[in-house]
Parts: sequence; C-alpha cells; structure tokens
Amino acid sequence: MNNPHAVDVLIIGAGPSGSALAIDLVRRGLDVRIVDRSPHAFDGSRAKGVQPRSLEVLEDLGALDDVLAGGDIYPKLGLHAGPIGVPWKMFPHKEATPDVPYPNTWLIPQFRTDRALHARLGELGREVEFGKELTELTQDEDTVVAKVVGADGVEEIVARYAVGADGGSSAVRKQLGIGFVGTTDEADRVLIVDASVSGLARNRWHMWPGLGGKLIGACPIPDSDMFQWMIRLTPDEKPPQEIGAIIDRIHSHTRNRHIQLHEIHWKSVFRPNIRLAEHYGRGRVFLVGDAAHVHTPAGAQGLNTGMQDGYNLGWKLGQVLAGADPALLDTYEAERQPIAAGVLGLSTEKWGGIAKLDPSSMKRGKDEQQLSLTYYGGPLAPADSGGTGTLHVGDRAPDARLLTADGAETRLFTLLKGPHFTAIAYGPDAARDLDLLDWPTTGAQLKRLTIGSAAGFCDARNTLRSAYGLTGDTLLLIRPDGYIGHIATRDFLTTAQAAVRAMTPQARSRTMSQQSHTSPAAGATE
Repeated sequence: MNNPHAVDVLIIGAGPSGSALAIDLVRRGLDVRIVDRSPHAFDGSRAKGVQPRSLEVLEDLGALDDVLAGGDIYPKLGLHAGPIGVPWKMFPHKEATPDVPYPNTWLIPQFRTDRALHARLGELGREVEFGKELTELTQDEDTVVAKVVGADGVEEIVARYAVGADGGSSAVRKQLGIGFVGTTDEADRVLIVDASVSGLARNRWHMWPGLGGKLIGACPIPDSDMFQWMIRLTPDEKPPQEIGAIIDRIHSHTRNRHIQLHEIHWKSVFRPNIRLAEHYGRGRVFLVGDAAHVHTPAGAQGLNTGMQDGYNLGWKLGQVLAGADPALLDTYEAERQPIAAGVLGLSTEKWGGIAKLDPSSMKRGKDEQQLSLTYYGGPLAPADSGGTGTLHVGDRAPDARLLTADGAETRLFTLLKGPHFTAIAYGPDAARDLDLLDWPTTGAQLKRLTIGSAAGFCDARNTLRSAYGLTGDTLLLIRPDGYIGHIATRDFLTTAQAAVRAMTPQARSRTMSQQSHTSPAAGATE
C-alpha cells in the first residue's frame, strides 16, 4: 500500500456483529480499529436471545463463558387471561448431545452480550473507540478513507478494508448508496422498557394478549430485579414516557395492580422494520448485521444473524489480506444474503401470527436455532459437491467426542477452535493423502487430524461417524467458521487440492501479498 499507516480493517459499529468480527480479525494478527458513535456501550436488553449456533460461535471466539454467566435458559410462558395464568412451553428444553453441545436458546440481555464481546476484545489487546461518528467515506482501488468526528475533532482513518456494523440507519450503507429494500410499519409500534419490578413472578415470561393485536409481555432478565416489558401501542397512541404513566398503562391492560415498576433503566420505541440491503458491500467496504438486514424481534434472529455475518466475513478478509484471490470476498454476500432473506420471512411470519393470537407463533424450534442453516449450493459449496450419509459441503460441522492417543476425551470443537482450517482424515487411505496435501504458508493455517490411526484420535463411541454420516474412508475440510468446505470419499488429494485453491493464498499471489501486507496471519499449525 502507498500509505504505511493504513490499518487492515476499520469496523464502524461495536454491537455484537462488529465486535464478533473484530475479535475474529484480531486473533488472526490483523491491525484493526473499531469505532462507535455512542459515548459508551449499549445499555438496553433489546436483543435478548442467543441461539445455539451463536453459542458455538461465541465459544470459538472465546466469549462464551461470560455469556453463559450472564444469562439463563428461557422460562415457560405465562399466558394470562384475566386472573388465570396458563404455563406454555415456548422453547422445548433439550439435553446436550455429542454433536450439539448447546441445544437451548440462551436468555441474556444484549448489554451483557456486548460487554462479553468487548471484554474478549480487550483480552486480545484492542478496545472499542466510543464517541467517534462517521461523517464521510471514500475509497479507491487500494484503500478506504473514513472521516470520523470525536471529542478531539475530525480524524481521517485509512484502512485496506472497512465494514459497516452501524445498525439499521447505517451511515456506511448510506455513504455507499446501497438500497435498503422493504417496509417500515409506522402504525405498528412497541414500547420496550427495562425496569426493576416487584409483584410479578420471575419464573415466567408473562404475556397478556388482547383483541386486535394488543399485547403486553414481560420477560425476566436473569440475575437482576428487572423485566423487559414489551407494550404494543395502538396506532394513534402516544408512548407513555414517565414511570407513572407506564405503570398505569400496564395496570389498565393486565388488571393486576400488584405489579409495580420502581426504576426505568432503558426504554425505546420499536417499529417493525423488515428490510434487506440490495448488496452487502461495494468495493472495499462491506455491511454486516442490521446495516444489511433488519427484522421483527419475533424468534430472536437479528443479533444472531448479524454476529454470524461477521464470523463469515472475518476469515475471508484475513485470507484476502494474506494474498488469496479477492473473489473470495464475493462469496460473503452470496452466502449470507440468502440466509438473511430466509430469516426475514421467518421472523415476519412469527410476528404476524402473534398479532393474530396464533399459539404456533409463540413456539420456537430448530428453525430459530440456526443449526441447520447451510451454504450448500453456494459458490464455495456447489450442488455437485461431495456428501456423506448426513451432510453436504456447506453444512455446519457438528461436534463429536473423541479420544486422544493417550485415552483422554476431547471434543472436536476444542480441536476446531481458533482461526485455522481443519482437515479430518477418517480411515487409512484418507490419512495417507492428508499427509500429502499441500497447504500455503501464508494466511490461515491447517490443523490435520487423523481418526483411527495409532498416532491420531479414536472415535471410540462412533460419535463422529454417526454425526458425519461416515461409511468409509473420508477426507473432510472444515472452514474457520465451522462449516464444511470439502468432503471427499475418493480421489482425496485431487479434489481437496482444488477446494483449497478457492479459499487460500496461492503461489501466484503471495509475492504481491507480501509486498502490500505486513501484518502476521495467526493460525494453529500441525
């Protein structure tokens, strides 16, 4: 680059999407700055459901312990009809299995999720720069220049790439001129209030439905005296502002004057935006999270989809900065935009059903948990790719329980954890060809695992064989984001090498990469 002071990646927005991306990039050894226009971290409970797939992402990023400590499993619904409360199991409680270690949606207020990610980022030596607002964004073939305004005035930040993680009203998206297609229903508004509460049992997510879509809900926030209140307003209703007016509104709907609010910690008026960006980036600038898609709150999908946007984009940026073909970055939109489109449909359907008092709209299951989302049929997982008895290329890689050569038990996810690719050879023929697999010396490195050999791992309980649908010698390549990048049941070396070329720096580009990019690329090697 012509400018020696350019950072590798500038991230605008420090919510879950931007913070997850920052963690992933920093652990790759990249030079990253993350700025946010807010004066401090977000204070509200807003997006409070973390799905099982996102818990796996958080484990890999090193933030899971704080998230688990700050939350709990969802309580049953308590559906109120007058003085009668009927318990309703909204989330089926499941036990962990070898392939799905976190089977239940986790209830945690967004402010704790944000802080868990920020704490992890701090452990890696980076801090969020709060109080810095983007005012202008320009780019050329080599760099992006962002002007941000903060307490110290205007600063120009030069970066090789930039990412907008700055929410539904994204300044980055507007600077890029990318359309945000969809609808905003101004007549459908919900007042959301975080408040300290007495007179209400904390073992239920209380809901008081009413005719015409009227609804009040109160979800207990773990390890606090707070509930998150959702008060659906009538089309011409002015949102109550003061605590007394909010209490009166709750009492008039619930007919329960034992409920008392003692302190308002945060409140906001939500309008169901249902929108999808026409493109997920332009040139050297990309969009993640609400900057690219906004949803209704039904089904707890927005935060999770956004965080996984960053998880998908991170390794691809790292690879391209290390010399991989920039066309790899085109696969970000190709893989993630269809996912968001599907999620928009799911959450919109659930939201509409709640307004009609449809009980099925209150049920949550595998569609919301995001474990079955796949990139199969996309540019890195074409429909004619290999498969097994249970999996296709592009599917999530399941967990499994293995034994090391000395008999100690370990999880496959423990071995996958980190910024590297992982190749798994099941059977002696696959193991032989894995030893011969050529891997670039730049970019994310490769961890090689053999299953069944004396010096490798043992699938004693057949948890890997079962979850992966293995019936014979198989070579699997797992991407850094935990999705299957290649499956070979024959011609192991030839087919794997072709898949590797699409995702890694090749010899033809390494010289250029070394001249233009000096940051180290971290990764586990074996």
